[in-house]
Amino acid sequence: MNKKDIVEAIHARVGFSKRETAAIVDKAFELLKTVLAEGDSVMISGFGKFCVRGKKAHKGRNPKTGETITLPARKVVTFKVSRVLKERINAAHRDRDT
Repeated sequence: MNKKDIVEAIHARVGFSKRETAAIVDKAFELLKTVLAEGDSVMISGFGKFCVRGKKAHKGRNPKTGETITLPARKVVTFKVSRVLKERINAAHRDRDT
């Protein structure tokens, strides 16, 4: 599912125009990006938690040349799924398998 699919699904359920729905989705994603860029976490109850964490500099290898290089320290976004969503996903897979 991509952003266009999300807009379509919300539009079908809520009844706003596609333009209004797309604007709302864009604003929501911009808010998430802004909060994460500031280093804060985003927790969505029943869905999960997005966190920013640091990775230390470490040694890596250039796959073309085999040369050892040092990869710089950086920030990454991690996601931890909520227990509610995890149970829902597992229940859906159990139902499908039986």
